[in-house]
Amino acid sequence: MSVHRDLRRLRRGRLAARVTPELIREGGAVREVRVPPLVPPLARGSVADIPFANAAEAQGAVVVRRKEGDRWVPVTAAAFAARVTEVAKGLVAAGLPAGGRVALMARTSADWVVLDFAIWAAGGVTVPVYATSSADQVAWILRDSGASFLVVETAAHAGTAEQGRVESGMPTPWVIDDGALDKLAGLGRTTPDAAVDERRAALGPDTVATVVYTSGTTGRPRGCALTHRNLHAEATTLVALLKPVFEEATGQTPTTLVFLPLAHILGRAIQIACLSARIETGHCPSVRPDDLRPELASFRPTFLVGVPYLFEKIHDTGRATAERIGRGASFDRADRVGVAYGEARMRAHHGTGPGPGPGLRLAKALYDVLVYRRIRKALGGRVRYAISGGSPLDPRLTLFFFGCGIVVYEGYGLTETTAAATLSPPLAPRPGTVGLPLPGTAVRIADDGEVLIRGGIVTTAYWNAPEATERALDDGWFATGDLGVLDDEGYLAITGRKKDILVTSGGKNVSPAPLEDRLRGRPPIGACMVVGDNRPFVAALISLEREALDHWLTVRGRPAGTPVAELREDPELLATVRRAVDHANESVSRAESIRAFALVDGEFTEENGMLTPSLKVRRQAVATAYAAEIERLYDRSS
Repeated sequence: MSVHRDLRRLRRGRLAARVTPELIREGGAVREVRVPPLVPPLARGSVADIPFANAAEAQGAVVVRRKEGDRWVPVTAAAFAARVTEVAKGLVAAGLPAGGRVALMARTSADWVVLDFAIWAAGGVTVPVYATSSADQVAWILRDSGASFLVVETAAHAGTAEQGRVESGMPTPWVIDDGALDKLAGLGRTTPDAAVDERRAALGPDTVATVVYTSGTTGRPRGCALTHRNLHAEATTLVALLKPVFEEATGQTPTTLVFLPLAHILGRAIQIACLSARIETGHCPSVRPDDLRPELASFRPTFLVGVPYLFEKIHDTGRATAERIGRGASFDRADRVGVAYGEARMRAHHGTGPGPGPGLRLAKALYDVLVYRRIRKALGGRVRYAISGGSPLDPRLTLFFFGCGIVVYEGYGLTETTAAATLSPPLAPRPGTVGLPLPGTAVRIADDGEVLIRGGIVTTAYWNAPEATERALDDGWFATGDLGVLDDEGYLAITGRKKDILVTSGGKNVSPAPLEDRLRGRPPIGACMVVGDNRPFVAALISLEREALDHWLTVRGRPAGTPVAELREDPELLATVRRAVDHANESVSRAESIRAFALVDGEFTEENGMLTPSLKVRRQAVATAYAAEIERLYDRSS
């Protein structure tokens, strides 16, 4: 059965009426949307109870698959709970007090998940630290959180954290690569299980579970305190909303490969949701497509949660592969057919059109053999559904994947909303929006266009920052800092970041995000930044992704590795970039469009401080690094 028939059948069935938004209009426009909850709030206990409930209810159920060599080894609910208990006993024996913080600096892995639940079972609070963090960032987090202990993945991570650890008076860190979990288990061998049971029993819904430091684009990271109630609300709502649809649509037991950093709240929320629903998860420590591809092929998940970068690169890799064998034009036709087919199916799904005609269906069948099945294979072969978050996904790319037989749902949220605050309803996707509020959540648009969110997923406090808490929360409404609009059916579209709005010298307000998102989706363009604040027009700094640039050069019979500095005036490359700029400009008015651009040396990366770990541009860092290039953009036009 095709994914398109799945959607029609399920929409007509019993799942269709589960999400009914309440729309509040002011002045003829929708200003607020409320969606009733699908699950009751957590009344007692904590998310620390999840592994133990699983072990009691289905001890033989496989909840995790660990990668050992070339094999994915099953871990049962009973074995997972036993390992959590062993490590938790070690933390208690080491002296972790109830409410004590444990910093965890590591990439995504099954051990990360065990440690997270063990910290909770021992009555502690997890403080995730990105594995890519600098020494200064780690020192700040250790100092601000008041962490008692530190667990790191590698000796290199221990070295990065050393200065902050010493300043904070913490003991030597446990290193996962050196057997940290076994050492903790050995340390707690004489600690009775009852000690962990007592610690866990003392936790309640409003106990702080984790302090997650936001990877902000400016200033120091700020600790966001999330309670067990917050995590429970997010995880159980995602399960109630999505799992029945995924199961009925595919006829398969849902499984997923978690590859987003577990230090990021989206990856963490998905992991907790999967464990609570006993959905099998595997883990990959990298989001790089070249690293992911073999893991996806061997694990073969049925659904994925990713960021736009993943879907952009899968699409770009498909084009690059076709170009290498001389079939670039064929891929471009398949791309157009896929988008047209997706548009037609979407119109039929929403009752606004007849669906694809015979010619389009025939073309789709042809390119399914030549192209679309290869796209599905790149995601493991069994994926029918995916969720994209973190930043907007180009609607055209959403339609392309829909044409390939993969429905990509967009969501929107922040650390402060425990990940997703909105999500495309599973039975009513709408490309170009980030969906409706999650059940149990309300979204309101303030007078100045800012998106406000209220519900059980919203944090109640920033760590050690009462003034920031007071500014961000007003009568339970969290001010996101993002700008958005609600359509007539309550779907939210994000239009930009409030603090990033540029005001040209002519007084035109410009949101850079839509332009940057569309630019980034066109190879060989990598990260980019739109500029123009207090300037006569809008311009852009554009970096080129080295791998994509080398491919671009190779298919034209030119030497890979040619420095960008030697290509800045290359007519063919400039024409390629200009086409991408024209594509971006299609989304805005002429006054908001990019009038000039500069190709810059190097890439924007986490390592050079120009991207956050969630791949957002640190605008001030980029503006400082490329101040001369910005000035030249405007000097040339004067």
